[in-house]
Amino acid sequence: MRKQAMLNNREISSFCSQTAMIFRAGIPPVEGMALLMEDAKTTDAKELYKAIYDVAQTGESFYTSVQATGLFPEYMLNMISLGEASGNLDDVMQTLADYYRREEEISSNIKEAIRYPFIMILMMFIIIIVLITKVLPIFEQVFEQLGSTMNGMSQSLLHMGRTINNYSMVFMIILLVLCLLYVWGTKSKTGKKVTSAILSKLPATKELYENVAAERFASGMAMGLSSGLDTFQSLDLTMNLIDNAEFDKKVMECKQSVMNGNPFVESLAATGIFSNFYIRMISIGWHTGSADEVMRTIAREYDEANTRKIQNLISILEPTLVIILSLIIGLILMSVILPLLGVMSSIG
Repeated sequence: MRKQAMLNNREISSFCSQTAMIFRAGIPPVEGMALLMEDAKTTDAKELYKAIYDVAQTGESFYTSVQATGLFPEYMLNMISLGEASGNLDDVMQTLADYYRREEEISSNIKEAIRYPFIMILMMFIIIIVLITKVLPIFEQVFEQLGSTMNGMSQSLLHMGRTINNYSMVFMIILLVLCLLYVWGTKSKTGKKVTSAILSKLPATKELYENVAAERFASGMAMGLSSGLDTFQSLDLTMNLIDNAEFDKKVMECKQSVMNGNPFVESLAATGIFSNFYIRMISIGWHTGSADEVMRTIAREYDEANTRKIQNLISILEPTLVIILSLIIGLILMSVILPLLGVMSSIG
């Protein structure tokens, strides 16, 4: 199998969904991978299924076969191992499929929230630069032909435009660096962590990232508890899903509290991971034996709330950036048009 990058959330969700259907049908991993290999649409997918098939047909477990590819996250591998040991691998794979599908939706929403203002701000700079480097010099020539000069603000903008023209290569390099930083921050694993760390501290996006971390925590706990893990094991595995430093500290405190013998619900309440309303829900679920369902419900509510928040953020940013751009462009144009009208009226 040739070297491939780690699978993304969408690919993992698709893989888990397909294998869940196979296992529910009673088909063993070897035959299942053979079927998927025959039906694969791409070379990479065919190679992935073949790699799993080659290991599985030697008698190794499905966990070992999947682990041998090196393309899946550690958390997923641990859940597969647990599913095989408990005999409910089909349910675990479906749960993983649902989890990674939600993760893909969260990632897409966050990327959209970052991409839109970035593109709008970039367009604003391009339009403004075109105005002060290409349009203002034309107005300067018109003023000279009319025997007048541009006012102070227009002259300052014109001087700025000439500076940009003189150092255009430097500005192009800066623009290229910004674009590369954007790609690095949204595509690479390290860049995503840095971007998350920065955005999780900004006032405008801090609450959103805290809610995303809470959704991942609730979803991970639901997955762990429904798969037969105890509270401590679920907390241990869930920590691998959260990339928010502040929320990680809360989970660590909760884990330590549980290790010290405190009830899980009290530990959650003490660390402030969830609101009092959700704590009461979890307490009821804990006593009725439906804690995993309560956690799943909480995760779904956080997911819906996060989607609304991102949509609201974009709906606020869109008109705000358009208004700012319109004001800047209008200010630049008015700084030359009004004096020009004054000159023309005096000539008339």
